[in-house]
Amino acid sequence: MSAILTVDDLRVSFATEDGVVNAVDGVSFDLAAGEVLAIVGESGCGKSVTAQTLTGLTRAPNARITGSVNYRGREINGLNDNQLRDVRGEQIAMVFQDPMSALNPVYRVGDQIVEMIRAHRDVSKKEAHAKTVELLRSVGIPNPERRARLYPHEFSGGMRQRVMIAMALALEPDVLIADEPTTALDVTIQAQILQLIDRLNRERDLAVIIITHDLGVVAEVADRVLVMYAGQVVEDATLDEIFYAPKHPYTWGLLGSLARLDQPRTARLTQIPGAPPSLLAPPPGCRFAPRCSHVFDRCAEPPPLEARTGGSHLDRCWLDAEVKAHHGVRVGAPPTRRVEGVQHG
Repeated sequence: MSAILTVDDLRVSFATEDGVVNAVDGVSFDLAAGEVLAIVGESGCGKSVTAQTLTGLTRAPNARITGSVNYRGREINGLNDNQLRDVRGEQIAMVFQDPMSALNPVYRVGDQIVEMIRAHRDVSKKEAHAKTVELLRSVGIPNPERRARLYPHEFSGGMRQRVMIAMALALEPDVLIADEPTTALDVTIQAQILQLIDRLNRERDLAVIIITHDLGVVAEVADRVLVMYAGQVVEDATLDEIFYAPKHPYTWGLLGSLARLDQPRTARLTQIPGAPPSLLAPPPGCRFAPRCSHVFDRCAEPPPLEARTGGSHLDRCWLDAEVKAHHGVRVGAPPTRRVEGVQHG
């Protein structure tokens, strides 16, 4: 399956009063049509900066961006602001983490979608409004003709998130980036949003990047997973490989912190000790070493991200394959079923 989006050695840093923050350090991945890629990690690990850089949203006087972001053979990093407007929404669209702050509170929801459509398409206001109503209907908003005339504060959190997804799909992009799409939503609404993303992915062959810290979300919709820590990808594998045979101690910690039905109720969840390092001065060698219970002498040397036992499962750890296999089986848990009963693997 050929990639429509290729990211190669992406590095993003920001000059601050305290020094240079290396927010993203050498991230690479491919994304194919119809694929769902999840980027997972703690807050501050570089997930959102990676996603926003794909559409030029991290450009600033104090920012330095290197590496390649290639969409269908076109290099995005080299585009100017006017050229980027043709990419945003048209080819790569983004659903932001907080829909209440992403939507303008003083404009009706329908008017905001109409304005976006007319900024990119030579259509009448009536045609754009009809398209808006159809978009709201397609994402499951009831009575879309009336809802289009409402303001953002008149929608629930889940409905606002649906509005953001409708707006992102208005120009029929090939790639949808969803940054924490289920944050601050209750479990029922989370499931509805994930079902919507899954349906759109299957019906439109939409390539999706989901940014999240919730492995439950990952297990529901993802095909492949990037685990990020301190600005770097520490593991890159399929969903089943991440859950059944994880190879990096940080991934083991994330999986161990999940509540499981097959464990005694009195068992204490695994806790990753310490805190993520400052990206102003990350530790030398393996960045996870200060928090890792498996640290040894070689961890003072920075490990590359590579497939150490063949195949496409990449990890950034010096531990022997046998040690990784033993601990991966011990902490690994089978993924939950994909939404609407379709299981991975």
